[in-house]
Amino acid sequence: MTIKDAQLVVDQWIQTTGIRYFNELTNTAILMEEVGEVARIMARKYGEQSFKKSDEGVNLADELADVFFVLICLANQTGIDLTTALEANLEKKDIRDSERHKNNPKLT
Repeated sequence: MTIKDAQLVVDQWIQTTGIRYFNELTNTAILMEEVGEVARIMARKYGEQSFKKSDEGVNLADELADVFFVLICLANQTGIDLTTALEANLEKKDIRDSERHKNNPKLT
């Protein structure tokens, strides 16, 4: 599935099953909530915190997909083509960071 396909599939899901998009502010809050769930897993799986009994069954892939879903919702409702946005962002990074990371002693 391409990013464009994903934007279309999410929009179709929202229009049928979801009824309508939540407003942009609500979706931003939901995005932060979903990112927090990813952070919780990361802190426990890769960081120094331990899992609690209530953390059983957490699924990083599913939580990342939740983040991506809400991000797509925000892009759709604000008229952003994520493929075009990502391509432009990568071009910006290529120009800005072409030597920066190569010359960073912390990365060698």
